[in-house]
Amino acid sequence: MTLTVPTVQSEALAVLPGVRHAFFTRQGGVSTGVLSSLNGGLGAKDDPANVHENRRRMAATLGLEAGRIALPWQVHSADVAVATAPWTRETAPHVDAVVVAIPGLAAGVTIADCGPILFADAEARVVAAAHAGWQGAFKGVAEATLARMEELGARRERVVAALGPCIRQASYEVGPEFAARFAAVDADNARFFEPSGKPGHALFDLGGYVVARLKAAGVGTVEDLGLDTYADEERFFSYRRMTHRGEDDYGRLVAAIALSD
Repeated sequence: MTLTVPTVQSEALAVLPGVRHAFFTRQGGVSTGVLSSLNGGLGAKDDPANVHENRRRMAATLGLEAGRIALPWQVHSADVAVATAPWTRETAPHVDAVVVAIPGLAAGVTIADCGPILFADAEARVVAAAHAGWQGAFKGVAEATLARMEELGARRERVVAALGPCIRQASYEVGPEFAARFAAVDADNARFFEPSGKPGHALFDLGGYVVARLKAAGVGTVEDLGLDTYADEERFFSYRRMTHRGEDDYGRLVAAIALSD
């Protein structure tokens, strides 16, 4: 039986010919407890059989055969891999973005507050997924992903990029050393921080920062879905919400994009 699961869609990506994408929610899977129910991460304390069934449902939702989502071993880097086949957890490259230029295989990432970015150049038939937490965004994962896409024929002025659910400014308090790191690189980065009410602390606009980097890189169309993983417990997992509650584990959301035949 083929089961499809709920997704969040980018309007800008949804209209592209030959491209399928999904920002999956936590709904529609078989995992239980704090991982309920569509946990996509093998790094969670979940039965691997649950994760594989959840991923099978995700692949089916994208019109793909089971196992056809290329997910990397994420390390908060700006490194990018080109996938021609899916990986196992053991053979996955330690990168934070995946580029695909063949049909029938999705580029994917897992997140639980970090920013998932899906990219597509429908004319060149190149798609990509990037995991952009503050570290990856700061190090340039979006720019590195665009560069690898261009190696395969994409042009950034044609690229559509969508930022999916991630932790948003109202939920993301950081300490003074965090803001200082950004200010040391560019004083204009102060615009992504506002006082939190706690002395020396600020609220960081990860989404705004990622979008600004994408636009500065020359991406033709940038869409931000504006959804907060921390605040929307019904639909999304959140690492920070887990830590604030003292829970012992958290699920991983999946964002994926593929070329259709």
